[in-house]
Amino acid sequence: MKDYFAFQWHITDECDQRCKHCYIFAEGHPKLVVTPWQQLVHTLANIEDMAAQMDRTPYLYITGGDPILHPHFWDLLALVHAHDIPFTLMGNPFHLTDDVCRRMRELGCRKYQLSIDGLRATHDYFRKQGSYEATLAAIKTLRRADIRCAIMSTVSATNIDELPELIDVVVAHEADLFAFGRYCPTSEDKAHRHTWHIEPQRYRTFLDRCWHKFELYKDRGTTFSLKDHLWTLYLYERGLWTIPEGLDEDTIYDGCHCGDCHFTVCADGRLMACRRFESYVGTVAESMYDVFHGPKMEAYRAHERFDKCGRCELLRFCRGCPAVAYGYTGHFYAPDPQCWKQV
Repeated sequence: MKDYFAFQWHITDECDQRCKHCYIFAEGHPKLVVTPWQQLVHTLANIEDMAAQMDRTPYLYITGGDPILHPHFWDLLALVHAHDIPFTLMGNPFHLTDDVCRRMRELGCRKYQLSIDGLRATHDYFRKQGSYEATLAAIKTLRRADIRCAIMSTVSATNIDELPELIDVVVAHEADLFAFGRYCPTSEDKAHRHTWHIEPQRYRTFLDRCWHKFELYKDRGTTFSLKDHLWTLYLYERGLWTIPEGLDEDTIYDGCHCGDCHFTVCADGRLMACRRFESYVGTVAESMYDVFHGPKMEAYRAHERFDKCGRCELLRFCRGCPAVAYGYTGHFYAPDPQCWKQV
């Protein structure tokens, strides 16, 4: 199969929750955008054209807000299914009945991503009361419909000590996949930037605790995705991963996918190099292929410009999270604030 190219496609800002770390509401109370139907159709054609020119298979992560709240949600799923494009849905648990999940499965949904950001009190603090129990219940609802359930967490100083225990919970509830990413400040999020910050050594200790859990549960049916690129550094230091021999020293092999195999499409039609930081590069009214190969995107492929990472032997495989670095400093190439390595 051809290599995949991922499109994180936000089709609506409408949502049942007002999460404290949400990008949409980071600047207060924005006007919520719902992508018009004709723009959805045009965007899908644009995606297919770009993927064809790059000889890649498009993979869609359809999200919002909560994508199921879009008035043409079912029409879009039917169109995507008719074009035989694989996709994952990322949304809330509140509308996931048995009938809804069965219908989603019939239209090609193989995986649905939910979020749990700590144990009950902490998760409901981030999202809303009752969200924790609704999410755990939705895992079983999805699995009854033969839809794989992925659980994603956002780690900050507020919940970091609870995440290892949360791994026990998601395994017990038979989630198919578990992963986490780090809290990424926005330019307007000054209130939480310091209180939610994780010191590097504390984060390294946290990874150690999670790895112990992953090893404990490796045969229980839950896949643990090492989404954070600092896992590469952790495994490298522990001797569990080594730099392959005979590779091209000028080739980027892994790490952040920004500028490589990922695009974000916002509900208002803006194209972003990455949704996690201010990285506007164009709009869906333009050729997405041309935008991806244009000068604005080239800036995110200038790997030699990374400050600390540029002096590290793991440059071609890690680079931490440049979006998190941008959130703290305003600079994409700044050192990752949770990286503990001395270079």
